[in-house]
Amino acid sequence: MQASNRLKTAFSQGRQSLGMWQMLPGANVSRLLARSGVDWVLVDCEHGNIDDGAMHDAVPAIAALGASPIVRIPDIQSWMVKRALDAGAHGVLVPLLRTVEQAKELVQAAKFPPVGRRGFGSPLSPERFHPMPTFTEYLQQANDALLTMVQIETREALEAVDEIAAVDGIDVLFIGPFDLGNNIGHPILNGVVAPGLKAAIAKTLAACRKSGKKCGIYSTSGEQAKVFADQGFDMISVAADYTALDFVLKQQFSVASGGAAPSRTGSY
Repeated sequence: MQASNRLKTAFSQGRQSLGMWQMLPGANVSRLLARSGVDWVLVDCEHGNIDDGAMHDAVPAIAALGASPIVRIPDIQSWMVKRALDAGAHGVLVPLLRTVEQAKELVQAAKFPPVGRRGFGSPLSPERFHPMPTFTEYLQQANDALLTMVQIETREALEAVDEIAAVDGIDVLFIGPFDLGNNIGHPILNGVVAPGLKAAIAKTLAACRKSGKKCGIYSTSGEQAKVFADQGFDMISVAADYTALDFVLKQQFSVASGGAAPSRTGSY
């Protein structure tokens, strides 16, 4: 199972991993993103237009093309973790983490006994790996093969970032720059990242390096993703379907109409 988790494989090989962000529902959208060449596609059930049913359509579509389906659940609730993993997600990303205790509770929800208390019984989850494991193999391998990831985007999480990074079972600390900036008094306005937010991002990356964990970050474009790659981040988003489509449509219309080219300044 670990070998067919493309994001996990990238981490084990010590290479950086790029991904796409899915906010629009539809298996065809999932397939389009998965075919782009990335290691993973994140199915955004927090801010995206994706409900439980759409998530269950997206995960197999992504996995069938060899990319890792990662699900960002809407909230820190154990039943949401279970739904994502039972759908066959290769990892879960939890938003707005605040405390070390929440990180430990997440590990409990994401792992089978004796490590955690995840319930076992979904016939769907093994199908998202190639070759498909048996029920027994999934039960025995899932704790090590799946990724448990938390977002650092609150003041409380930033203040406890070293302790959160040290929690056994947490694989990735993923920075949400927009919410992190909002929560520490340095919001990103018109695309400008304040020095205080840059320092918070650097602090999170350093905490990951200290604890031997991977560090991810959300970016808004390929150009920004390259900047973060040069800074040493392990997991970086390249584009989101909704905003990429919005930009390309406006760009093509401006070419056809002879108007001014659209700007990405200040955009997500």
